[in-house]
Amino acid sequence: MALSSGAATPGAGETGLANGTIFNLSRAIVMVVDDNNFSLRLTTQTLLGFGIKARYQCIDAKSAVEILKTHTVDLLIVDCDMPGPDGYDLVSWLRRSNLEPNAFTPVLMISGHTRATEVAKARDCGANFIIARPITAAVLLERILWLARDPRPFIQSDAYAGPDRRFNDASDLPAGQEERRADRLRGPATSSRESAASMEIKP
Repeated sequence: MALSSGAATPGAGETGLANGTIFNLSRAIVMVVDDNNFSLRLTTQTLLGFGIKARYQCIDAKSAVEILKTHTVDLLIVDCDMPGPDGYDLVSWLRRSNLEPNAFTPVLMISGHTRATEVAKARDCGANFIIARPITAAVLLERILWLARDPRPFIQSDAYAGPDRRFNDASDLPAGQEERRADRLRGPATSSRESAASMEIKP
């Protein structure tokens, strides 16, 4: 995501936005995938509050795949648990799809719970981050803005494709998060890409 901001990266316990920050997310092309119609509407309505209109709204992974094959998406927000191919399957496919630029699109996964096993599955399928329901508007916005300035390179190896699962600096983590040493990746970094999302932030 293209990002322009004069604000420093927030530390643990700090808000992700400086006082008086102005942000423009209206040009971002966003896809939301959720098999639950109520949750889908709730997420899209929350995004509207930030000035983001979810251009693509899908109720299953198969319909999302068809759109991703032919249309550029700047941000993918996907439910983890869906019947048939689930959110993990969708993200894993996307990372291995060789679609330019969609294979490198930032991915935010949403789950009813964030047990260690769910976090590991989201990490290993190539998602950038996972958050748990119920989702507040403040948390969703903070995570989206964190994704916009995520400094990690994109990794491609035989075993994994996605953002580097390691954080080189604790300041790179979202507010209140800690890196798990088990997240270390075996394998060389072979590619680093910037997302095509249009997001502008001004202090």
